[in-house]
Amino acid sequence: MTDQIAHPTAQHKLPTQETPVRFTNREQNDFAKTLRKRVNDYFKSKGISQNANASMVAKTFILLSAYILPFVALLVFTPPLWASLLIWAVMGFALAGIGMSVMHDANHGAYSKNQKVNKWVGYTLLMLGGNVYNWKTQHNVLHHTYTNIAGKDNDIDGSFSMRFDPHQPHKEFHKHQWYYAFFFYSIMTLYWCTGKDFVQFVKYKKEGVNKQTPAQNRKMLWNIIASKAGFFSVFIGLPLLAGIPIGQILLGFLIMHIIGGLVLSLIFQLAHVVEETEFPLPDASGSMEHSWLVHQLHTTANFARENLILNWYSGGLNHQVEHHLFPNICHVHYPKIAPIVKQTAEEFGFPYNEHETFGGALKSHVKMLRRFGAPSLEEIANG
Repeated sequence: MTDQIAHPTAQHKLPTQETPVRFTNREQNDFAKTLRKRVNDYFKSKGISQNANASMVAKTFILLSAYILPFVALLVFTPPLWASLLIWAVMGFALAGIGMSVMHDANHGAYSKNQKVNKWVGYTLLMLGGNVYNWKTQHNVLHHTYTNIAGKDNDIDGSFSMRFDPHQPHKEFHKHQWYYAFFFYSIMTLYWCTGKDFVQFVKYKKEGVNKQTPAQNRKMLWNIIASKAGFFSVFIGLPLLAGIPIGQILLGFLIMHIIGGLVLSLIFQLAHVVEETEFPLPDASGSMEHSWLVHQLHTTANFARENLILNWYSGGLNHQVEHHLFPNICHVHYPKIAPIVKQTAEEFGFPYNEHETFGGALKSHVKMLRRFGAPSLEEIANG
């Protein structure tokens, strides 16, 4: 990774959502044509679809069942505290699994060729407390288009509390972020199901990212309010009606979100905020150094791609390189096309970033939290 720990100068300001950013085409054509042909040839030679297969459908039912059935058991049997908390913990792992493996593929249009299927499977996001339009805007549009570009990629925007790239403003307390980061990771889905969609609704309208009409936005706001009310009515209201003490419900609900938040946050951060990935900025004219496809190789990393458990559970997000190059391919195929991607990238002299283990990627991520938490060279020079 390029070691840039200084802030942008006055002549090189951070881009905003209004700033046009252009990717060059000078590197991409031959690489893109070769890579896409090889990947397409793989699917043709196997006679298989790029979308979900039987194992993906089975995974969908398993993860949804792991989320719904324990909750039904909680309502029906009202078990003692220890068993109740265990149930909420299982639901936390299922919540993260649905987010990574089911709704993620569907909202990328990768689950099925039938967009109606993708639409309805994508609505599983409502079961996690999120809003589909906001999620697609943040993830599909801003993150996948402008990966690791400060000011454009909201997925690496740590707001005030975190500094995930070397270009964001540095605060004194950031030097401790490698300790407290995991607390913020743990409340990620809790924030998601409470305030995040309202904040994004206002933010994306103000920044012009939200292109909907006023009538569409009024409808969207009511949908957000209704979905939040429904979410809390189910997960807080139904247990109350079943006679479960409110303290036990809130503790279990918190455990579910701590687990879900930690899992989702870590899986994502290990793919983009590690030592190998870069955080490039456009030049003064808004042009990036690389083509879009090559930019993804410089800003993304895989980890533990031989780990069968992670391959199944993480929705292929440990194959983040393949996901960013082919977001329209269902993740169950990533382990098979990964060798093709790696070989092609190396042939053309482009990076293929990866860590062999989850532990190695986690260690690298913590190092980056410490590095980005340090004062910039400019600040040190100025005392």
